[in-house]
Amino acid sequence: MEQKNNYSIIVPTYNERLNIALIVYLIFKHLRDVDFEIIVVDDGSPDGTQEVVKQLQKLYGEDRILLRPRPKKLGLGTAYIHGLKHASGNFVVIMDADLSHHSETGASIVTGTRYVRGGGVHGWNLMRKLTSRGANVLAQTLLWPGVSDLTGSFRLYKKSVLEDVISSCVSKGYVFQMEMIVRASKKGYHIEEVPITFVDRVFGSSKLG
Repeated sequence: MEQKNNYSIIVPTYNERLNIALIVYLIFKHLRDVDFEIIVVDDGSPDGTQEVVKQLQKLYGEDRILLRPRPKKLGLGTAYIHGLKHASGNFVVIMDADLSHHSETGASIVTGTRYVRGGGVHGWNLMRKLTSRGANVLAQTLLWPGVSDLTGSFRLYKKSVLEDVISSCVSKGYVFQMEMIVRASKKGYHIEEVPITFVDRVFGSSKLG
């Protein structure tokens, strides 16, 4: 009998009180027939994010929403490592809590991209679009990763693949996303891309810049 897939969705948060309830609602709404858990890794948000997550646990169940907090901001890369330690699924999804990403292969990794037909960006000015695109083009020229969007943070990994890739990464901050996909490509993992639309965050301010 074929094993049913289970998904662990890791959502790092910092000051996402206004977004986390909506992202959880949307996940439950659109994944009705999917076996999943949401792992919230909160880095000591002072805005009450953890209190909101605890209320969501009462609503959806502590077995479906796992709050795994840390005392302070320790970097995006280590947040994924921390979340992975608590993941029970055989597939792991990593995504932002700022509602930026709106979206069965034999791939080891499926990554969302803004830079293929059907993908795109909304809510950015021309300078921000050029900066993002330029960074991706430069990184592709230097690193040859084989994917069009190195800095995207909406990805699905086989758990064993993520454990292998993440163990070889050395960066801690937002460049961690780029390092993971480059290392996965160098290791020869099968990576496929799907178009996503990136919409500027709904609430709060960007953690970059």
